[in-house]
Amino acid sequence: QVQLVESGGGLVQAGGSLRLSCAASGRTFSSYGMGWFRQAPGKEREFVASINWSGAITTYADSVKGRFTISRDNGKNSVYLQMDSLNTEDTAIYYCAAAREAGVFVTSGFFRSWGQGTQVTVSS
Repeated sequence: QVQLVESGGGLVQAGGSLRLSCAASGRTFSSYGMGWFRQAPGKEREFVASINWSGAITTYADSVKGRFTISRDNGKNSVYLQMDSLNTEDTAIYYCAAAREAGVFVTSGFFRSWGQGTQVTVSS
């Protein structure tokens, strides 16, 4: 199992930006599609963004499209989520996830490994 550790969360005012990082361990990191999910209190975990093994293909939830950017650096075993124009609806715990296949996925069931999450709080 790949091990994932998220970082970069924090408190930011509406309209601000944060960049989340996910550091992965494992010799086969480049074989996995990667994704970001988030969960707010009282809500279901929801898809945010996903990226295929090479980084050539990405997809986003409609709610973050145009504001968030997912990227990866396989040489550094890392995946990132650049979050711009944040609003209070973005407040949640953000989780990095790794699939066992190389493609891009949007359903949590395809992701086999999960990080512990990092809190993002956006103030009004």
